[in-house]
Amino acid sequence: MCRFTLYLGPPIRLSSLVVEPEHSIITQSFRSRSQEEPLNGDGFGIAWYAPELSQEPALFRSVTPAWNNTNLLDLARVVQSPLILAHVRAATKLGGPSEANCHPFRSGRFAFMHNGHLGEFQRLRRPLLQTLGDAAFAGIHGSTDSEHLFAVVVDELHRAAAGGVVPTGAEAMARALTAAIGRVTALLADLGVQEPSYLNVAMSDGEQAVACRFTTEPDYDGESLYLHTGRVYVCVQGACRMLAPERGRGCVLVSSEPLSSDSGWEPLPRNTLVRIDGEGRTQLAALVG
Repeated sequence: MCRFTLYLGPPIRLSSLVVEPEHSIITQSFRSRSQEEPLNGDGFGIAWYAPELSQEPALFRSVTPAWNNTNLLDLARVVQSPLILAHVRAATKLGGPSEANCHPFRSGRFAFMHNGHLGEFQRLRRPLLQTLGDAAFAGIHGSTDSEHLFAVVVDELHRAAAGGVVPTGAEAMARALTAAIGRVTALLADLGVQEPSYLNVAMSDGEQAVACRFTTEPDYDGESLYLHTGRVYVCVQGACRMLAPERGRGCVLVSSEPLSSDSGWEPLPRNTLVRIDGEGRTQLAALVG
């Protein structure tokens, strides 16, 4: 069901998430600890921001397994960023291996990635598309339920902008994501869909971020998702940990599985959204499921 990691804080190299930690995102691509099926080898993607150059994130995506892509290793060695989204993919039957189906997805300054699935997406897809405005509809390039969910979020951002609300910042993204989940779950209920949905999401506008752990399945907490906060995240000779010096901007990690064995990793509660501001401060809120 995919694995992902989001980082916000002082600039770090991509390798600090992708390669160096003992349970890096590459390691999670072939040895996931929280899934019955440990492989996530149907492609990968990295989105990162270079705010001095552009508001829009750079993307590097491929259908090759993350563990077998030398370009990824070379890129991760020399590129650094204050805001990174990394994803390794396990494809579903309805969203086969293609670059367009690899996360993260991008729309303007927004980057988005998902772990899980929408229940009975084959029944949901057409009625969902009919609810979208033209801009959000035109932004769909692949066949995954994940990108269609992102389109609903983008549609909510466009609606906010049309109403005079500037659609940036963690609060705006949180409203859009919450509304999108509400729209999708209401549509599933109208269709009589019984299959549960699992919607672990991370999203950023290049300055702030939001993430959520959500499921419609009763008596189950959903796919794993962890939060780790501190002042500085460092990797030294393959040992990665969060430090808390007196000075410096705060930083946040949100990850499907802990990247390292240092203390501080906390599971995000079921049906919870976390807002992350530009200083690395977090705020949790409940999502109604």
